[in-house]
Amino acid sequence: MGPDEEREVIDALRSGWITTGPKAKQFEKEFAAYVGARHALAVAHCTGALHLALWALGLGAGDEVITTPFTFTATAEVMGYLGVRPVFVDVDPGTFNISPARVEEALESGRHKRARAILPVHFAGHPCDMDRLLAIARQYDLKIVEDAAHAAGAARHLDGRGMTKIGTIGDLTCFSFYATKNFTSAEGGMITTADDALADKIAVASLHGMNKDAWKRYDKSGSWYYEIHDLGFKYNLSDVHAAIGLAQLRRADGFLRRRTDIAMRYNRAFRECDALQIPYSEAGIEHAWHLYVLRLKPDLLRIGRGQFVEILRERGVGTSVHCIPLHTMHYYQRAYGYHNGEFPVAEDIYERCLSLPIYPSMTDEDVEYVIDTVGSIVRENRR
Repeated sequence: MGPDEEREVIDALRSGWITTGPKAKQFEKEFAAYVGARHALAVAHCTGALHLALWALGLGAGDEVITTPFTFTATAEVMGYLGVRPVFVDVDPGTFNISPARVEEALESGRHKRARAILPVHFAGHPCDMDRLLAIARQYDLKIVEDAAHAAGAARHLDGRGMTKIGTIGDLTCFSFYATKNFTSAEGGMITTADDALADKIAVASLHGMNKDAWKRYDKSGSWYYEIHDLGFKYNLSDVHAAIGLAQLRRADGFLRRRTDIAMRYNRAFRECDALQIPYSEAGIEHAWHLYVLRLKPDLLRIGRGQFVEILRERGVGTSVHCIPLHTMHYYQRAYGYHNGEFPVAEDIYERCLSLPIYPSMTDEDVEYVIDTVGSIVRENRR
């Protein structure tokens, strides 16, 4: 956060518009231009974006959505709001993204005749194999809702379209601007789509199903009268949050360049270390590098992932683990009958992975300290 964010927030406060108003509309306009989308709709968070997207498609009780267990709970949690069953399939061992081959297997099995959509997650900022997923969706008449919480600014080469920004590929794409994301509005999210009808439906539903935005009701040309046209939710984004988002969006390309630089430094440092496995990155993609995920090779180390993380913490390097597979969690086992061992690739990644610090304000000295610390732990604990 810096002076640009401060100026935007102060401008919002002094304007008198602190809830949804002109800043939110400007944020939508500028984000749509950033990804090249026809419509962008600002909402309170990515969880709300995912919920609205599935709701707008008309999904309900008994329907199924095919997705990945290797994600944060919000991806599948919102399906429970609608009575939709999450159908988990395993992930690709390189990208950690949903495996198109496993999606095809699930559909070919004949067990998922109620499947209505595929919900791919662009994990860590690496875009999914969208050409294959689009082909599967066409074959089975499914919609695609992309979870791009990690992937603002990412792009992928598509057949016939060339390099294409995430946010313009599926039927609907959901972004997160939570505090840890590549750029932030503190809390917030965005839905992009090329579908006019879906955009209109979501715009109304995001604020109680009212036919007028709050700021349109109270500006000089507005009217006190409003109508409720449909079921609605309280998912609007305030102008104070949008003001932060506007300033951050204008810095997004610089943030991405720095994240990429840090990721490349890590790659160069760890590539030749046989006890570590660096992130895989395919040709024909622009990675957002929301996360930098290392995998340990336990057969070459005397300590496990948990101990490795703890030693890093003791030496001043904060890490986390992304993600705990959802099918291993009590709720998903109780509610949907999943159990440990069903998705071995996701479980293997989880047992060996840790996320190193990667953020734009890291100095070169910070990056070198992380590299040196990881290297020293490996040397001290080789088998």
